[in-house]
Amino acid sequence: MTWYRAMDTNGARRLSINTRPTLQMGAIDGRSDNEFEDESLVSPTSLPSNNCHSEAGSQNSPYLGRGQQFDLSSLKNDILRSLKIVLFSAKINILMPCGPAAILVKYMTGHHGWVFFLSLLGIIPLAERLGFATEQLAFFTGPTVGGLLNATFGNATELIISIFALKSGMIRVVQQSLLGSILSNMLLVLGCAFFSGGIVFSKKYQVFNKAAATVNSGLLLMAVMGLLFPAVLHFTRTEVHFGKSELALSRFSSGVMLVAYASYIVFQLKSHNNSYDSINEEESQNDEDDEVQISKCEAIIWLAIVTIGISFLSEYLVDAIEGASNAWNMPIAFISVILLPIVGNAAEHASAIMFAMKDKLDISLGVAIGSSTQISMFGIPFCVVIGWIMGQPMDLNFQLFETATLFITVLVVAFMLQDGTSNYFKGVMLILCYLIVAASFYVHVDPTSELNPPQG
Repeated sequence: MTWYRAMDTNGARRLSINTRPTLQMGAIDGRSDNEFEDESLVSPTSLPSNNCHSEAGSQNSPYLGRGQQFDLSSLKNDILRSLKIVLFSAKINILMPCGPAAILVKYMTGHHGWVFFLSLLGIIPLAERLGFATEQLAFFTGPTVGGLLNATFGNATELIISIFALKSGMIRVVQQSLLGSILSNMLLVLGCAFFSGGIVFSKKYQVFNKAAATVNSGLLLMAVMGLLFPAVLHFTRTEVHFGKSELALSRFSSGVMLVAYASYIVFQLKSHNNSYDSINEEESQNDEDDEVQISKCEAIIWLAIVTIGISFLSEYLVDAIEGASNAWNMPIAFISVILLPIVGNAAEHASAIMFAMKDKLDISLGVAIGSSTQISMFGIPFCVVIGWIMGQPMDLNFQLFETATLFITVLVVAFMLQDGTSNYFKGVMLILCYLIVAASFYVHVDPTSELNPPQG
């Protein structure tokens, strides 16, 4: 999910259209004949506009009597309705029991391989529900605040896992998992979207907003620059103070990248948002899924609950990485770069493919390239700053192999996007490129990782 997808400026207008009829129905249903004499007491205009129950599902939360006393039965109905929407409306939620199962396996058997696997599966539905709650909240906050919320929570799963890994001193796991998130979005997610859309619309070229793709490509190249210079400085041994200049440069560059990302948000929301208006209008008119389903208060509560759940499982996930690597005889680099990002981006994978098959390729690019931009220009610098606060020497030196992989990937994707069209063959090429990357990391041994020392 990318941030500007949820910043539909028509969301507020759609809410104002749908709210009034709902409130009118709530004022009529379940009332006796003599209650119509006091119609003015429960008219839509008399209900508080900021009340949780008047924002969504108001037909189940009437106010009773002249004193408008709160109905506890309506609160129960609202809670049940919210639970039904959040926990049972998405088919992927069938994986939620995997989270408690991981905890049971941890304390009953201590098998790190199964703990890691079950934690991965348990995080998938939580990550999808986190995106859902953020999108619902964006309907009430408006485009600017909604954009900031989605920028923060859009890749919250990866950031939460990274923070727990930083806390444990696993700096290389943090670097490689964030790198893997960028690679999976740019190659696997975008490739699957191009391929699926190309198969469905095989008789024509699908088109997308080339200007928006160019801006994102430029930001990704800037991120490559930020990662390339510390790596080159390290491997050429041209630092003024060896081991210190590299870290200082990383922290300075991270601050610059965060400023650049903040400017990017302002650029899209304020200065040049006209280029996205037509996309958002078409999306709001044609996409029936973009509608308010829960209230503002409910969205905030669920956002907190799901974030806590992801944080809880992430701790078990990080603790089991080393044991899973030994149990599966699999390099930690492969687990960090390939497995973790695929799970963290599972919901985004499905969204990008779905929109491409509906011939809404601009949204698919927003999901894939937009998420890569968030991680590279916000997620990575953010982790450097958090590591600085924690006293961990997190830097932008991702090592030569990883930096070269990112550089080549950005160049390949930039060439794919330069003409503003897509087809299934471009999707095949991107997917095959990702398979090459995955195979490369499967045979790659990270010489700087304390968790995965060189073999033989």
